[in-house]
Amino acid sequence: MKKIFSFFSIFCILLFSLCGCNMIGEKSMSLSVIYAATTTLSLALLGSYCSLAKNKDLWFLLLFSAVFVTNAGYLTLSLSMTVSEALLANRIAYLGSAYLMLAMLMIVINVSLGSCKRSITCALTGISSFVFLVAASPGYLDIYYRSVTLEFINGVTVLNKTYGPWHKLYLYYLLSYFAAMVAVILYAFIKKKIPSVMYAISLLAATTVNLCVWLLGQLVRIDFEFLSVSYIISELFLLCITLLRVEDKQVPSAPIPEESMEKPLPEVVDEAPVFDDESAQFRTQCEFFASQLCTLTPTEHSIYELYLNGKNSREIMDELSIKENTLKYHNKNIYSKLGISSRKQLLEIASAVNAHNED
Repeated sequence: MKKIFSFFSIFCILLFSLCGCNMIGEKSMSLSVIYAATTTLSLALLGSYCSLAKNKDLWFLLLFSAVFVTNAGYLTLSLSMTVSEALLANRIAYLGSAYLMLAMLMIVINVSLGSCKRSITCALTGISSFVFLVAASPGYLDIYYRSVTLEFINGVTVLNKTYGPWHKLYLYYLLSYFAAMVAVILYAFIKKKIPSVMYAISLLAATTVNLCVWLLGQLVRIDFEFLSVSYIISELFLLCITLLRVEDKQVPSAPIPEESMEKPLPEVVDEAPVFDDESAQFRTQCEFFASQLCTLTPTEHSIYELYLNGKNSREIMDELSIKENTLKYHNKNIYSKLGISSRKQLLEIASAVNAHNED
């Protein structure tokens, strides 16, 4: 929660600077001041993530960087004095927005499903790169814009564009990515990989706000790019959802005694020493094992029961619809809580405990 509070504190402080900007149209350069504020805010958020996040995620780094690049493009465009400068700024904005969609989809996949195949990641990266090249073609080709002229409104530069035959490609690109995000969230919810309805709704809200703002910009003549603000809101929304999901996974259902915390945490198939059933050490270990069974979470207890029923790792992953890394995470928690170091030891002590209970 400290991380979330830190990010939101920075966001609120910097967002307060926008309140000092006059309403659009009151004086020249007011739009540029707002673009400067959103660019500064997105840069500060990127720097905050890099400095505060201990385990940095590649896709969040791309997301924060893409939002900054997009806002920098909007700011540069508002200050451009020639068509060539405006087109360069427009390319910068498209560079950020094209890869921003890729980062958002990958974050949604990782949060909802846990991972994504490398081939799919490479294919999506290639598609994003192709769409950016098409959007960056004005000035070289007329497939995206047939022609552009400059217009100065309220002291800032605006591009007047005549669209070319490939301009709809970006619309299809956006709609496809948003449809993919929604599909991933719904699939994960159906497969019970998302913990609650509210969690799914929060993810959907974070992913659809930009689509709604973009469609509004296409339907209504607005001289300000509200996407510059909506991108920042979405990245913070996704970051908070991810942090809350991670913290939820890391909170144990009951206190873990110091004795069990000191035990080693090997992988699933590690070997462990076997004690003589008559030894005092083994009896003590069995007593501790039995006393800690109540500390297992429902998922950990399900995995524990499946091991006792003779299921192997692959069968458990298939039955619970979880990934290998997720199973390893639960195994380490089970071993730590029960004071053991391997599955073989778990089965031996569980058998002894059950036999004692039957007696």
